[in-house]
Amino acid sequence: MNKRTYIVAGYVSGDKLQEVTAEDCRKLTHLNIAFGHVREDAICVEHLGHLGHLQLLKRDHPELKILLSVGGWSAGGFSEAASTEAGRARMAEAALRILREHPFDGIDLDWEYPCYGVAGIAASPNDKKNFTLLIQTMREALDQHGTLEGRHYLLTIAAGADSYYVDGTEMHEVQRYLDFVQLMTYDMRGGFQNLTGHHTNLYTPTGDLFRISVEASVELFIRAGVPREKLVIGAAFYSRIWKGVPDRNQGLYQMAETTGGYGPDFTELVAAYIGKNGYTRHWDEEACAPFLFNGNSLISYDDEESIRHKCGFINNNGLAGIMFWEYSCDGTHRLLTTMHDNLT
Repeated sequence: MNKRTYIVAGYVSGDKLQEVTAEDCRKLTHLNIAFGHVREDAICVEHLGHLGHLQLLKRDHPELKILLSVGGWSAGGFSEAASTEAGRARMAEAALRILREHPFDGIDLDWEYPCYGVAGIAASPNDKKNFTLLIQTMREALDQHGTLEGRHYLLTIAAGADSYYVDGTEMHEVQRYLDFVQLMTYDMRGGFQNLTGHHTNLYTPTGDLFRISVEASVELFIRAGVPREKLVIGAAFYSRIWKGVPDRNQGLYQMAETTGGYGPDFTELVAAYIGKNGYTRHWDEEACAPFLFNGNSLISYDDEESIRHKCGFINNNGLAGIMFWEYSCDGTHRLLTTMHDNLT
């Protein structure tokens, strides 16, 4: 029997591309370069540095699939481009131009989010249908281009983890054109909430008002029509932190003085926070998630233990694999190693 191949995908900022080590390239199956932008209905990459390094990566690691990720939080242009047939065609044509000029293996779209303007971008109720049309147009263009070259170009998306994303899209249709869907099962709590808790938890624990988790997100997308074998769950190489937290219940599920802003990345957590400087590490058995508390500040994050549980969940539920944001946030390289060791 052939051993199953799992996706181990990572996002890396374009300016950090040269930091990706040869050893880590061998542990990854996919590398998403963040971010291309949408300008006047076209994808542009002129602002990205170090793209010349892609040639070296592909030469030394031909098996590594490298995708251009387009979008990100507060990155607009999607609603406008998707709203017309001409705009969708222009965006697809720009993608093909980029594939001709750079050794990308595909495109990853990170529209945050169809039908919602919360990030300060244009949005419309028509985004729901137009997103499907955009993905279809992109898929047809990539397939036509790939046929000429005798290869398959990947098309993926990064999807918001909760019901707002499913409500704003036609995932049962969209998934038909995608190779896989990357669930952003991080930031599930944070900048919008004063209530402390986990931001990248595997399961929904008792007593938490916010019911989203990796498991809940996966079930949501399966019900929306996405095959489980196309679902990639997310892990975080950074933390969320709440300050002014009442010293009750080890700081969990308390109303803090601040919202859950971005906290230290995993490199910093290991160096100065986990079991150090007054911070005690706690493990939530129900959520399968770690957190730190010092009597005033609570930090939610992923570590080796939580990632091992996520990998077990992937295996037990027939999912496609795991991805993470963002590569440069773990200078210890321990988290990616844990993914690789538990999925290969």
